[in-house]
Amino acid sequence: MADAHREVERKYESSDSGLPDLTGTAGIAAVLDKGLVELDATYYDTRDQRLTAASLTLRRRTGGADAGWHLKFPVAPGVRDEIQAPLSDTVPDDIAALVRSRVRGAELIPVVRLRSARDVRHLVDADGTLLAEASVDAVRADRLTGAGGTAQWTEIEVELADGGDPAFLDQLEKRLRKAGVRPSASASKLARALAETSEDRRTTGRRKEPKDKASKPPATAGDHVLRYLRAQRDALVALDPAVRRDVPDSVHRMRVATRRARGTLRTFRAVLDRTVTDSVAAELKWLAGELGVDRDQEVLADRLTSALDALPPHLVHGPVHDRLAAWARARHHSTHGHVTAVLDSRRYLTLLDTLDALLTDPPLRRAAARKPQKVLDKAVREDVARLAGLVERAIARPPGEERDLALHEARKKAKRTRYAAEAATPALGDPADALARAAKALTTLLGDHQDGVMARRTLRELAAVAHAAGESTFTYGMLYGGQEARAAAAEADLPAAWEGIRSGAYG
Repeated sequence: MADAHREVERKYESSDSGLPDLTGTAGIAAVLDKGLVELDATYYDTRDQRLTAASLTLRRRTGGADAGWHLKFPVAPGVRDEIQAPLSDTVPDDIAALVRSRVRGAELIPVVRLRSARDVRHLVDADGTLLAEASVDAVRADRLTGAGGTAQWTEIEVELADGGDPAFLDQLEKRLRKAGVRPSASASKLARALAETSEDRRTTGRRKEPKDKASKPPATAGDHVLRYLRAQRDALVALDPAVRRDVPDSVHRMRVATRRARGTLRTFRAVLDRTVTDSVAAELKWLAGELGVDRDQEVLADRLTSALDALPPHLVHGPVHDRLAAWARARHHSTHGHVTAVLDSRRYLTLLDTLDALLTDPPLRRAAARKPQKVLDKAVREDVARLAGLVERAIARPPGEERDLALHEARKKAKRTRYAAEAATPALGDPADALARAAKALTTLLGDHQDGVMARRTLRELAAVAHAAGESTFTYGMLYGGQEARAAAAEADLPAAWEGIRSGAYG
């Protein structure tokens, strides 16, 4: 995988005076002249600018210390994660994979060329430690698509040194503002280049204002359901590169978005025609299952490692730590490779296209045009009724494998109830919000129980391997007993957790 770097920077409009004297500001002891650097960057996007629409930038740049391919993801205002790869004639495979959820089958083409003469300064403290790099960039932009077009401007860019305190940039900005330097109106050079070289800009002399992407407030039942479903589609697309990069918790969040989307299609069948959406829900179920291979292993490894770390040293017999760590590494490597293959599959990309098409031309039923209160309330109540039957049947079963399976089914239904309540909360208000919170508490409890079931199964397998290797299995037995007790406690707490739902507005 390409190298990653967290970039924290701010851009400013430059006046004729350039960079003001910053010595003595925010601990700056000296401003070191590092000379002039010529940079030549070509930015790539699809013809309909899908990367730009998502505030992503992909470029091939020569010149400077970091020549190569750069892909930048927005994190927060002024903060981006930059993925770097060595120079090559075509987009590197690792980089292309990170934008696949947005690009799909479209071609990445050169859209803008930026040539910058960068006058670089290093801002250092009294010990010579780099605090930030400041530069004055004289930029020429050439549009490479459509009728073309050019633009020129000068800007100041300040990038925080690795590990630096962002508060330093706040202090520096005060000094710049006093000197008459103002923050740039554009978030990036590419954004400004696209605006300055647009045909609208060249024919009217004004920069084209971006369209307001904010949707109208939802008014109908269909509006509310589609808004929630659209948010899950957006989350899937946005989390795809994080999952590929193995960012912590990204698989879990992507799996949740998948389940939320599927739950929405299944719960609100009065709004969306199930003859169209059932096949989409089936594909979402498939994706959630594939993501679960990695997520379940991650949760299990964390659970067992924490339990082992909590044992007193005299209860740890044999190389249990090493065996557990080796098991976790091997399983994670295998499962992450599997998940990446799924995200590269035609089936997954087709699912994303299908979700796009469904949201563009939704199969709305008559109830979709009605006011949301009655339609959504009825759907949520039906989910709660189904959950009630599962929970009560599970509680009635004696402890054992059948009860474990029944509780697992109740957990899945509790998740769907939670997601339904979340989707309905903007229309139904506090009662739906309270249900969502109560269902989340129930789901957490049942999830802990199910994790304990899986942990005990894994401990039996690890103990068998250890026994075959001639190692003590005492510690595995201790861990097993602890997981058993934890599951029993979850079962004991279940009636109270269920009461939180049963006694509410939807009970």
